Amino acid sequence: MRKFDISFIKAGWGLTREYWRSTERWLAGGLLAAIVALNLGDVYLLVRLNEWNNGFYNALQRYDQKAFFGALGTFSILAGIYILVAVYELYFQQMLEIRWRRWMTEHYLQNWLRKQHYYRMQLQNNGSDNPDQRISEDIRLFVSSTLTLSLGLLKAVVTLISFTAILWNLSGVLTIPLAQGKVAIPGYMVWTAAGYAILGTWLTAKIGRPLVKLNFNQQRYEADFRFSLVRLRENSESVAFYQGESQEESNFTGRFKKTFENFYKLMKRQKRLTWFTSCYGQIAIIFPFLVAAPRFFSRQIQLGGLVQTASAFGKVQDSLSFFVSSYASLAEWKAVLNRLVGFNQQIDSIESSREQTAFQFIAGNEPQFTVSGLKVGLPNGAILFDNFELKLRKGDSLLITGPSGSGKSTLMRTFAGIWPFSEGKVSIPRGEKILFLPQKPYLPLGTLREVLLYPYGTGTAADDRLKEILSQCQLEELIPYLDTVENWSQLLSLGEQQRIAFGRALLHQPQWLFLDEATSALDEPLERTMYGLLQTKLKDLTIVSIGHRQTLLALHQLRLHIDKRSPLHFSDARQSGEIPRYSRRSTAS
Repeated sequence: MRKFDISFIKAGWGLTREYWRSTERWLAGGLLAAIVALNLGDVYLLVRLNEWNNGFYNALQRYDQKAFFGALGTFSILAGIYILVAVYELYFQQMLEIRWRRWMTEHYLQNWLRKQHYYRMQLQNNGSDNPDQRISEDIRLFVSSTLTLSLGLLKAVVTLISFTAILWNLSGVLTIPLAQGKVAIPGYMVWTAAGYAILGTWLTAKIGRPLVKLNFNQQRYEADFRFSLVRLRENSESVAFYQGESQEESNFTGRFKKTFENFYKLMKRQKRLTWFTSCYGQIAIIFPFLVAAPRFFSRQIQLGGLVQTASAFGKVQDSLSFFVSSYASLAEWKAVLNRLVGFNQQIDSIESSREQTAFQFIAGNEPQFTVSGLKVGLPNGAILFDNFELKLRKGDSLLITGPSGSGKSTLMRTFAGIWPFSEGKVSIPRGEKILFLPQKPYLPLGTLREVLLYPYGTGTAADDRLKEILSQCQLEELIPYLDTVENWSQLLSLGEQQRIAFGRALLHQPQWLFLDEATSALDEPLERTMYGLLQTKLKDLTIVSIGHRQTLLALHQLRLHIDKRSPLHFSDARQSGEIPRYSRRSTAS
């Protein structure tokens, strides 16, 4: 394991402090105080049980029946209280854990979804792998491990302080004869326990150092493998058409091979660590008796004193060996911490690059969509458009055409303000609703009603209105299923999904609508019907479409043709000829 330096401590504190400064801090603080109090009570009961050992075993040695049964009565009381403390300590810890996890999950989800961070992460070459796994699994492990390890450390420290005093008094003085005289070592068992624990800690760290990286990689490989299985489930029909089962199996096997090979390395390293920690733990059982035996056989202490001394020695040794016994958990916690810190660092990097970019996406006061001085690039640095300008007024309809790969969809992403490799300014009318319809609509999990209402929440809409929209989009057969929960993206064909997207537009009534090949799965008559609905039901609607079909020309007023081999060309969609007011300073690279 890497050195636990100050940067590591800061990283751990950086992930925890926000919760303890949140609105839940008072309840969380109360739960933590209760847990700590129970933790201290636990240690107090251990001290009392240690004292009980002396009386109980001395009674056995003296054959004192009355003292024996009296000690059993005392044990029953102490054991009952100990059980009560243990139950509520666990209960309060789990309550704090789930509340902390809920808050942290909501916090990470907000950061991930804010300003399209989830989208921009996928565009970075060094993007965090499997952010879904980091939010769902790593947060759970971090919260659970943080509480378990920190409370375990607290208990170890308090136990060490309590039992060191007991062991010091029970140890007496060890006299070692030397040629020049004798050496007296007071509290010698304390020093012996410390030496034993220090040696064990050093060897544990040396053996277990690679576990952090191995645990980090294991989390990543497991998530990659799980994601590939989900991908097959989401694209099962396409794979079936391709008859790609053999290739999918090969891909799955390749991903699982990484999981297997890394786990094998992890397994071998943990085997070495377990060899040592098991030997260390077994020796620790008998070691205090060996150390205390000279005083017992010299009749300086009775059997009860021997057992009490051995018990106190074991508690001191266990406390000092906290690092040894918790090393595997610490390694896993460090790996989880690194993954969550990496997630945060990438979001910070996205925010920093956003602040440094020369791109502006603003709400303007003029009732028009304006693009000025726009430069659009690719992640590899290539430039698609330079000094691009465009103005669209209310009621305009523009069709963007061009060969595949010419940058049409990238331009649409820039219009939406989500493409990070852009410079210039895009101005949208203030206070007016804008809606983008991609080629593959997103259908969230839930009822068909919620699918139609997306993305403006799950508010109520009159059933008659929803039924009317489904009928207009020629989806009457779906009307009985408005409140049925299904995986609609799997159940509906792409053409049906695209009509659902048009239904959303009719329901939400945007003033500005952008369509990226949103009718690619519809036949031409149905395409005309959908565009006709937009033009008749949504007054003063401005439409910007991307498409390849010639039939789309008749459904738009204006056309922008993009071709890397020639300058951008604006024209009347129904006639030939350039339109000067749109073509000024518009070039493609």
